[in-house]
Amino acid sequence: MTEQSAARVDLEQLIDSCIATRDSRYEDWDTLAFQAKAGDRFRRAQIRYIGSGATGDHSADNRILPSEHFTFSNMRLPAGAIGPEHTHHDVEEVFFVLEGTLEVTVHDVEDGTRTASRVLGYRDLIRVPAGVPRSLRNIGADDALFCVIIGARKPQLPTYPPTSPMHGITRD
Repeated sequence: MTEQSAARVDLEQLIDSCIATRDSRYEDWDTLAFQAKAGDRFRRAQIRYIGSGATGDHSADNRILPSEHFTFSNMRLPAGAIGPEHTHHDVEEVFFVLEGTLEVTVHDVEDGTRTASRVLGYRDLIRVPAGVPRSLRNIGADDALFCVIIGARKPQLPTYPPTSPMHGITRD
């Protein structure tokens, strides 16, 4: 084998190790199922591509590409469903809408009673800085599908402020 053909084999392996196809993904309705303890409107699915986000330990899932600097997943939020108020203290989080209509809300850091909301649709994006509580709601008639990018290889688990319906809900 020549040096040139060895390099080609390495490049083939490299590119294959960097691809996560849609067909190899699945909608994981279980990883955030604990949130449905607060009601079915909190039921949603995560579709992991790079890293596991801040949803827990998915290191046994060999379909996920390893994360080096950020995580990337899709979230499916049924019509009328809510992504509850939560805070990522260590990282920024980005939502990029692929399908549907989301109302995204940021909450006052001090007491959570003051809020500001915006409606996002196809190809709209919001970046929420670390430490700012955020929530979202699918205000459309169909499921919303959106990208979630979190700015760390392995973010800390988010917290749920007292104003969140998830406050006091456990993962078990």
